[in-house]
Amino acid sequence: MNRLILIAGLALTLSGCPQTDPVAASTPSPEQASPPAIALSDNPTLGDTIRVLAEDIGERHLARYEELEKARVYISDRLKRAGYRVESQTFRDKIVKKDAYNLIASKPGNDEIVVIGAHYDSATLTPGANDNASGVAVLLQLADRLAKTETERTVRFAFFVNEEPPFFMTSDMGSTVYAKQCAQKKENIVGMLSLETLGYYSDEPASQHFPPGITGYPNTGNFLAFIAEPNSEELLRECLDNFQGLPVESLVAPAQTEGVSWSDHASFWRYGYQAVMVTDTAPFRYPHYHKPSDTPDKINEKSLERAAEGLESVVRALAREKKPQPNRE
Repeated sequence: MNRLILIAGLALTLSGCPQTDPVAASTPSPEQASPPAIALSDNPTLGDTIRVLAEDIGERHLARYEELEKARVYISDRLKRAGYRVESQTFRDKIVKKDAYNLIASKPGNDEIVVIGAHYDSATLTPGANDNASGVAVLLQLADRLAKTETERTVRFAFFVNEEPPFFMTSDMGSTVYAKQCAQKKENIVGMLSLETLGYYSDEPASQHFPPGITGYPNTGNFLAFIAEPNSEELLRECLDNFQGLPVESLVAPAQTEGVSWSDHASFWRYGYQAVMVTDTAPFRYPHYHKPSDTPDKINEKSLERAAEGLESVVRALAREKKPQPNRE
C-alpha cells in the first residue's frame, strides 16, 4: 500500500465549483409531504443502490425537487429498515426557496462523535452515479453493517443536501448548515470523513492526472485518495493506519489551497473540527464527471466494494469498536 503524505501548494480539484457568494444562515421550515416510497430490495449491493439513485431516480437537486425528495425518502427508508431513528434537519435555501433536508442516523456512544458523511444531491444535468451515488451507497452500507456494533464513541451517518452548485460554499450548503449547528451546540466531533466520488478506477497507464504543481504520485488511477489540511493530519494518519484494500495515496495541504476544500469536509474545518475527504479524485481521473454520462455502468463495482470494506475498518477503528469479551468460565 503506497502512503504518500505531501504538503503542497496545489491539490486535487474535486466536487463542484463555487458559483455564488455566501448567504445568510438558513432557518428551519416544516417538512413537506413525502413522495411515494421506492421498494427496498433485500440485501442491496453497492451497485443496486447506485442504480436506484442514478437510474430509477436520476438527476436530483432542488431544481429537480421530486427526484431529490425520492432520494431522501429512499435513504430514510433504508436507514429505518436497518433499525435507526432518522433525524431530518430542515432548512429553506435562499436561492430556490424550497425546503432542504439533511438526514442523520446515529449510533449512541460517549460524548466523542465521529461523523461519516456524503451528499445525496447530483449536479445539474447529470444522474450522478459516481458523484455522488457511490458515496451514498458506501455510507448506507456502513450504516447497515455497523447497526448492531457497539462502539465507545457516538457515530453519526450524515447524508447532506446542497453540496453541488449553486449552493457549494454558501451557507445553504447542507454540510455547512449541519456543522454550524454542531458548533453552536459545542458538540465534541473528534473526526469527520467525507465520502466523495468513490467508484471509478483504472489500471491503464496515464489514466490519472493532476493539476500543475502536484508531483510524486502514480499516473495510474487505481488508488483511493485521502485529503486533509494540516490541522487534520492526526485524523488522516489514523485513517491510513486502519485502511486495507485498495492502494492509497494521501495529501495534506492548507485549506485555502485550490481544490482542497471542495467538498463537505471543508464545512467542518470552518468550525474547527478535524475532517478528511476520501475520493477517487473525480475530474482528474473520471472523464464523465458532472456530465450526463455519469451513469452506473461507469462504476467499477469490485474496486468500490474493496474501498467500502477498507472504509469499514477505518470507521470501526475511529468509533472505538467494543470487542467481545472472552468467556472466562
